[in-house]
Amino acid sequence: MNLGIRAHDIEANSLEELVKVVSEKGLTSVQLALSKSLKSINTDLGSLSPGFARHIAQAFNQQQIHIAVLGCYINMIHPEPIERRKALERFKEHIRFARDFGCSIVGTETGNVNAKMAYTEDNFKEQPFLDVVESVRDLVNEAEKFGVIVGIEGGINHPVYSPRVMKRLLDQIDSNNLQVIFDPVNYLTIYNYEHQEDVFKEAINLFGDRIVILHAKDFIIENNWIKTVPVGKGLLNYQALFELLKAKKPFINILMEATKEPFIDESITYLRDKYQNG
Repeated sequence: MNLGIRAHDIEANSLEELVKVVSEKGLTSVQLALSKSLKSINTDLGSLSPGFARHIAQAFNQQQIHIAVLGCYINMIHPEPIERRKALERFKEHIRFARDFGCSIVGTETGNVNAKMAYTEDNFKEQPFLDVVESVRDLVNEAEKFGVIVGIEGGINHPVYSPRVMKRLLDQIDSNNLQVIFDPVNYLTIYNYEHQEDVFKEAINLFGDRIVILHAKDFIIENNWIKTVPVGKGLLNYQALFELLKAKKPFINILMEATKEPFIDESITYLRDKYQNG
């Protein structure tokens, strides 16, 4: 089981401390969002270089930890054109230096028509989807030049809000440099969570061949809404998920998300048990 964690869910004051904590927990990979995990270092647009990337990569490599995903979660359909362009250029910069980080995937969600990223059903209209297609195509064109994968993560608060819409996006952009970061909780709603196994099956049937990363988190129902909780503290049927996933994607990187102390060790044990018995 290739189990890792979103690096900014680890509390650490330096790169060295971050690497040390991840290693001590027996994790093999991270999703690294530079601006969130390396707050004392300039990671603004224009700051990256091969030297910067190799410095970070070497710190992780010394403990045999793989940077599985460079997280660069942008609003690719920001309503202000200048802000949208800045976001896309930031993502492209991550693409250009991904290989120096020893990483092949740069990941993002698909944005929001609301600049503050608040939930709105306006995201579900046709124009936001078409805007996503335009932005993703731009990013994938850049990724093809550098042999890097654009990892797209869908979710109910974004234009790519269901497995079927994700499949439509993949069909619109004819490139193997576009792949999927699959977070099962992101597709669950108050209306379908009781049939979550059907959601898993639909996603894997539609684009299982394109899934390159699995995000692992959990959920409960609170105030008639899906609320994220640490892994193992909610209702997600990991045994059913792993039964499907192990057959389709052996040794895939599984990255814990929204799981912080004091729950990390317990969640690691929980996932390993479910994976072994799934």
